[in-house]
Amino acid sequence: MTRVAVFGAGSWGTAFATVLANAGNQVSVWARREDVCDAINARHENAEYLPGIELPDAITATHDPAAAADGAEAVVLAVPSQSLRENLADWAGVLPNAVPLVSLMKGVELGTTQRMSEVIAELTGAGPERIAVVSGPNLAREIAEGQPAASVVACADEGTAARLQKLCHSPTFRPYTNNDVVGCELGGACKNVIALAVGMAVGLGFGDNARASVITRGLAEIARLGTALGADEHTFSGLAGLGDLVATCSSPLSRNRTFGEKLGQGMTVAEIAAGTRQVAEGVKSCASISELAHHHDVEMPIAEHVTKVVAGEMTPKDMLFSLVSRSAKSERWG
Repeated sequence: MTRVAVFGAGSWGTAFATVLANAGNQVSVWARREDVCDAINARHENAEYLPGIELPDAITATHDPAAAADGAEAVVLAVPSQSLRENLADWAGVLPNAVPLVSLMKGVELGTTQRMSEVIAELTGAGPERIAVVSGPNLAREIAEGQPAASVVACADEGTAARLQKLCHSPTFRPYTNNDVVGCELGGACKNVIALAVGMAVGLGFGDNARASVITRGLAEIARLGTALGADEHTFSGLAGLGDLVATCSSPLSRNRTFGEKLGQGMTVAEIAAGTRQVAEGVKSCASISELAHHHDVEMPIAEHVTKVVAGEMTPKDMLFSLVSRSAKSERWG
């Protein structure tokens, strides 16, 4: 039985631990809070993030990073993207050498505009053959409940991707392999920003035309940025692109869609954040994604407008009407 360490006991980290356990692995989860560890070990439940879901017996939890990593043949990183650098600085000394490091995170780092795989490489010294990304339509609760889902395991090394594919292929979770790490990461990070915009449209009471327009134009923005950074354009028509975007923009289970909806209803960023422990990655990453696009001379008007709303420089209603009223001279396809 393969031992896998999952660093992060939020909803997606816990759900992916369930996938790994159901695929036949022994899973050790690192949790920041000891009460979460106690609940997982004693009651087989992470009531804080996935209430009512019974976790497999093969999952144990610990607050000790060294204990979580001990004997692991793969390490999964599932903390909020903006905390990865700080956490990895603490964990780098206990992570096992030569094993794959798998990112579940969907964000772009503030200040550096680095993707999560780039942060991992910098802090651990791991080469691209060891760093992988899992991305796709990954609504955590549905996956933890055992509903059918598919995803992408991306790594520059095809052998590593294939090995990880086997580790997480369960009766209800179908992973596909890909070598386009850049495209998969950008698709996962940028779709959160588009979901905020869609949520604002929902919160304002706008209908399906507005939502579909934002989703479609959002996909065009993501593909433009990805292509500029060397991604494969076909990635954005697959699970890690369109699939993830549709799920995140359409589901009330999506943190970013829900956050945007509350913005559209008139709540402030601070008010919404104060009411939940869950992290809506797009709220933090919108600024870094806009900065990354600017560095590469890529036009991403939705991301730029969402950044202004989050910063309090624009209302959600003004944002949506501003997007529609923009000059169409440079938009040659829909």
